[in-house]
Amino acid sequence: MLKGKHLIDPSDFTRDEFRELFDLAHQIVKNPEKFNKSCEGKILATLFYEPSTRTRFSFEAAMLRLGGSIIGFSEPNSSSVAKGESIADTIRTIECYADIAVMRHPKEGAPRVATQWLNAMPLINAGDGGHQHPTQTLTDILTVELLKGNVENKVYGFCGDLKFGRTVHSFIKFLSKYEGVKLILISPEELRVPEYIREEVIKKNNVPCIEADKMEPYMGEMDFLYMTRVQRERFFNEEDYIRLKDRFILDKEKMKFAGPETYILHPLPRVNEISIEVDEDPRAQYFQQAKNGMYVRMALILKLLGIY
Repeated sequence: MLKGKHLIDPSDFTRDEFRELFDLAHQIVKNPEKFNKSCEGKILATLFYEPSTRTRFSFEAAMLRLGGSIIGFSEPNSSSVAKGESIADTIRTIECYADIAVMRHPKEGAPRVATQWLNAMPLINAGDGGHQHPTQTLTDILTVELLKGNVENKVYGFCGDLKFGRTVHSFIKFLSKYEGVKLILISPEELRVPEYIREEVIKKNNVPCIEADKMEPYMGEMDFLYMTRVQRERFFNEEDYIRLKDRFILDKEKMKFAGPETYILHPLPRVNEISIEVDEDPRAQYFQQAKNGMYVRMALILKLLGIY
């Protein structure tokens, strides 16, 4: 059902297609060795126009664990992009060599533009500016299912940079498709979710939502608290970044306000927004969340290539 499709935005897949993908991801979590030769002879191209550790490594680890190979670049200065090559020419050339590609780009919409020049190679958006990050959302949803069994009828808190946080935008967009979901959005006024997310996603889908500037009063009712860093690279003004970067810090004292099964997620990297003392708390799931990202990307590669 998913063979040959692109994943640029969470709306590119239907609920049934997502279910198919997550069912395979659960199989991989239980028995990853079963799939370790599934992509022999296949090549993944990683096109990272922005720095990345977890996303790039998890895609590369996923392909290697499936028995496939990798080509690509981790910054534009190491490719023909530095010579002025267009996205169209880059992607058309890459299709000559690879079976599937993943792209991260600082400009919103760049991966969508790239798909216009492709014939058959599936393309995966690994983050475009402050817009979307759909495979992080797949990671988040798989983590939710592994911890709580399902997505429905849960309270999801988001805290920090909700304006530029593409992981937040993608996750909210995905959650809006499900019954019984409630959102608690915690941020300073300057970093609230963009108007298009508020109007076109939250209000349009009638998702109950609270916007607040403190986390403690709401932590006890959350099933998940999704922390995010204030992203220095998205700010035009250094003074604004410095003023806002430490506004919300989750520490041991604040964890006392959380419920016994309020799980803490984070797309990583973190800076100061989660104290390292929280790492010892069993409710802190962000490193397991990162591992789950490899499993769900293994499933995505297999599905888009039509192998499973």
